[in-house]
Amino acid sequence: MIIVPTYNRQLIANGNIYFQIDEFKQAGGKAVKDERVVLLQTKYYQKREEFTEDNHYPIGVSGVIKEISPDGYLVVEATHRVNIDELNIDADGSIDVSLSRRYDSEPVDEEEDALRLSRLKDEVKDLSSRFQFSSFIDAFVDAMKNVGELTASMSYWMKNSNEDKYNILAEDSAKKRSEMMEKEIVEYVEVAKVTTDAAEAQEQEYKDIYRESAIKKQMEYLQKELDDMHPENVSDIQRFEDKIKNSNMNEEARKEATKVLERLKQEGKNSPETGMLYDYLDFVTGLSWDKMESEFIDLNEAEQILNEDHYGLEKVKKRVIQQIAVMNLKKKQSGSILLFVGAPGTGKTSIGKSIAKSLNRKYVRVSLGGIRDEADIRGHRRTYIGAMPGRIMDGINKSGVSNPVMVLDEIDKVGASYNGDPASALLEVLDPEQNNTFTDHYMNVPYDLSDVLFICTANSVDTIPQPLLNRMEVIPFTGYTPIEKLQIAKKHLLPKSMETMGIEEDKLAVSDEILETIISDYTREAGVRGLRKRIDSLCRGAAVMIAKGDGKKIEITKDQLRTELDMRPVHHEMVPKEQNPGVVTGLAWTSVGGEILYIETLFTKGKGQTIITGKLGDVMKESAQIAVSLVKSIFPEKASLFAENDLHIHVPEGAVPKDGPSAGITMTTAIASLVTGKAVSPEIAMTGEVSLRGVVSPIGGLPEKLMAAQRAGVKTAFIPVENEQDLIDVADEVKEKLEIIPVKDVRDVLERTGIFEDNLAICG
Repeated sequence: MIIVPTYNRQLIANGNIYFQIDEFKQAGGKAVKDERVVLLQTKYYQKREEFTEDNHYPIGVSGVIKEISPDGYLVVEATHRVNIDELNIDADGSIDVSLSRRYDSEPVDEEEDALRLSRLKDEVKDLSSRFQFSSFIDAFVDAMKNVGELTASMSYWMKNSNEDKYNILAEDSAKKRSEMMEKEIVEYVEVAKVTTDAAEAQEQEYKDIYRESAIKKQMEYLQKELDDMHPENVSDIQRFEDKIKNSNMNEEARKEATKVLERLKQEGKNSPETGMLYDYLDFVTGLSWDKMESEFIDLNEAEQILNEDHYGLEKVKKRVIQQIAVMNLKKKQSGSILLFVGAPGTGKTSIGKSIAKSLNRKYVRVSLGGIRDEADIRGHRRTYIGAMPGRIMDGINKSGVSNPVMVLDEIDKVGASYNGDPASALLEVLDPEQNNTFTDHYMNVPYDLSDVLFICTANSVDTIPQPLLNRMEVIPFTGYTPIEKLQIAKKHLLPKSMETMGIEEDKLAVSDEILETIISDYTREAGVRGLRKRIDSLCRGAAVMIAKGDGKKIEITKDQLRTELDMRPVHHEMVPKEQNPGVVTGLAWTSVGGEILYIETLFTKGKGQTIITGKLGDVMKESAQIAVSLVKSIFPEKASLFAENDLHIHVPEGAVPKDGPSAGITMTTAIASLVTGKAVSPEIAMTGEVSLRGVVSPIGGLPEKLMAAQRAGVKTAFIPVENEQDLIDVADEVKEKLEIIPVKDVRDVLERTGIFEDNLAICG
């Protein structure tokens, strides 16, 4: 008895099975006539010597070799189905098998089977008429005695799977087996007809059904075969199916993605919908839907990273370490949304990158400056041509994770338009109670943003809507002192610039004195962005000298700075030695840090009008009116001066817009100095809002203002008493060089400046 494993061939219980002799020999048969044969159907393809004891289905067929034709064909007459009770493979490769006959539960109706065979022969002949050797095929088909023989002879070309073939063999009802084989042949014939002539009309309804089923089955089979053969070239449909199946997306997202995938299957490649559907699936399946586990963060290591990347900013670093500590204890993202507010170049954006590094997370920066469309935050609905996701979800997609550190840059420059209010859309993004189900219009499904560490930056909070500001914790970036700028230049800016320009460390020497000169004379800023540009210019010039030189080390001198930096030294306002009555030094906050400004007042012959110049805003104009009324009430004996003269108040520089309430006490003091004729020392500066009662109210930007005062040569500074607690944020080197006097009432200022006759003046 010969045991022959076969693959992808239909086995039948009663009829002839045709083999090529070479195929039979490769399967292990010796091709001896009248030899008894047991045919086993293997689960997957293997060579004879690789055949294993579990690589077969438990049902086979038994028969004998009936004919060996000289033209290379062999005919096995299969008599009945058998159960494979036991199968053993010896060390020499021989196969021992224990069999038992498997009987049919329902015989086939011979008359019905004959009619079925006749119909199928006609179908196959109709198909063969399309080919060149139709007469040979017709003669071969005519020799078939039953449906099983016809199916077995055609199984070599059929594309149904090996498991489908076995399911027919395993069916105990002979009648149903015949029906199943009929279905397989009809499907094959219909597939072949579609392949040769897709436009041929079908006359019978059941053939139409078989045809549709056969086409889908054929496509799935072929695509699976291609994917198995070339995993690197998996079809888009299969790739999306795998991604949807393997992702951890929520149920709502999975349903939406599956629905869009079904639409993509139905659309042709030339359909205008195909591109949109593909882009959507590519985006949604590219997102990370995994809920990331909270990792323990070493606070000492995080603190070291922050200190290495940034000099100073101690208050900011302390708040960041607190945030990390809370996350460690709660084992999840927690705490307020941080809003870094400060002048350009103070490190707001770059420290976000350092925070991501210290947390070992991905870093994403989203620039919000200038956006006017709500869709930039929430995305466009897919009904629009060119729809795309919002910047938030686009940033998540680019990061590849669900818990990046996301810096929302320039949040104070978001504006509303007829396209909606992006700031209102940000309310959901930055609210920890809502953002776990954030829905982007493009995605149309919720996404959990609660693991994202959002950090916002702004130059000022004035333009941020109050509801949005309430969701964030403001952390001010006060700017750097000259000493801090020197350390930043030495430790960060200069080494990085030299590396960028390709300058070796031993080829260029820049002394501390040179860096201090650049800081004091060639920059005018609270941050270090301008300083970085100046150092880059210096290194570019040095690169030219090194390239042309003889290899000696180059040392930069002060005389070279103006030439190498290609600019004149920046003019900083410095207090004069003397000042006329009516002129007082004030302190102002600007987007690039603090500055001193002079409030100038002058009486001219007129009719009691007040003239205000200097491109002042409404708030500052109101402060001037309050100052005039306050001085009139403090010095009633000087009322005639206001009645007989016009009062002119001017704030240089006239081309620079100015606004804010903090010039109130400066204006009051300047007018009081004018009416009393007593000059105030230019080395005295002041800042504070004033009311009609003379009460000095608190102001903002105190560290920057005092830094500007110290830089300009001021010796004494008056500040509101309520701002005294803000002195903790002022650099020690500034406080050491200034006498800082908190005041409650503007009269305190007038007394201390010597404007009241019965008090001693403090003049620097």
